[in-house]
Amino acid sequence: MSSFKIDKKHFGTLATGRKVDLYTLTSETGMELAAMNYGGAITSIKVPDAQGKLGEVVLGYDTLREYVENPRYLGALIGRHANRLAGGKFSLNGDEFQLPQNNGAHHLHGGPNGFDKVFWEASAESCASQAVMHLTYLSRAGEENYPGNLTVNVDYILTGHNELRIEYRATTDKDTIVNLTNHSYFNLSGNGSILDHELLINAESFTPVSGDLIPLGEIRPVRGTPMDFTTAHAIGARIKEPYDQLGFTGGYDHNFVLNGQNGSLRLAARAFDPSSGRQVEVFTTAPGLQFYSGNFFDGTIAGRAGVKYQKYTGFCLETQHFPDAPHHPNFPSTVLRPGEEYRHDTILRFGVE
Repeated sequence: MSSFKIDKKHFGTLATGRKVDLYTLTSETGMELAAMNYGGAITSIKVPDAQGKLGEVVLGYDTLREYVENPRYLGALIGRHANRLAGGKFSLNGDEFQLPQNNGAHHLHGGPNGFDKVFWEASAESCASQAVMHLTYLSRAGEENYPGNLTVNVDYILTGHNELRIEYRATTDKDTIVNLTNHSYFNLSGNGSILDHELLINAESFTPVSGDLIPLGEIRPVRGTPMDFTTAHAIGARIKEPYDQLGFTGGYDHNFVLNGQNGSLRLAARAFDPSSGRQVEVFTTAPGLQFYSGNFFDGTIAGRAGVKYQKYTGFCLETQHFPDAPHHPNFPSTVLRPGEEYRHDTILRFGVE
């Protein structure tokens, strides 16, 4: 008999009449994951602190309506192409595709009706060693003007080791581009600022951006800059330094080029909160990690129980391919062809120190 629990309940109804379900997976250690089939959004992750007290570690909302609006992508699955594409354009096999421009002149996170805005088919199952929520979506050719019918499968897997494993898979019937991620915001103390969280990123370089956050195509060493997280230090330690990359964004919002071989599972980042003792380690097979320090929160968005999210309330560690990859031949390719499978695994391992 499985020691993992699965609870499924009605979370709300979309304007289309589709009913949205919220699944809560609980492990034998007491860790909880809640996610829904609208946008594939992770709405809650609860893990113990150093005193064993279970607490919330991701930002979220109370209602479906807020997730439908969700201007900051809290917890959502992101696709077809995460991050920014310059001018909302890309070329493939000599054809140019114009995508929606939903971030100034650029395309962001799959467009205004990206994977964060769609209904996913969902189911859940458990066994002695894990509980799994399966999410499936068919993105039809022409959706947001992307070519090819793309079949996407994402599994949220809760293990008995306070781990959440996310497995992304996709296939296509025509050449297209794909870059999938999850956009959860972490706050390991559950509230307040994340600037005291200590962060390590396993990357010797990053991809600097222009003033409108489009990569320059350069791979720049982090050494000697405020982008250097090769040894752990507080997120806020250098965030105000006079460095152009931080000035563009009001903090961190950059892709880091992960050490190790693309496709191999290795440590991407480790974050530790001194106040709660909680830690999360991120392992991934992806080539990049977008570290975002929540710079665009300004108190206008209210989360659970009406708490207003201020600047630096949460941070993202988005495992991914590099932003704007189709425009930079020196970046790992995001092209997916028929007969191939897009594969990307990420593990979030929680613990205490």
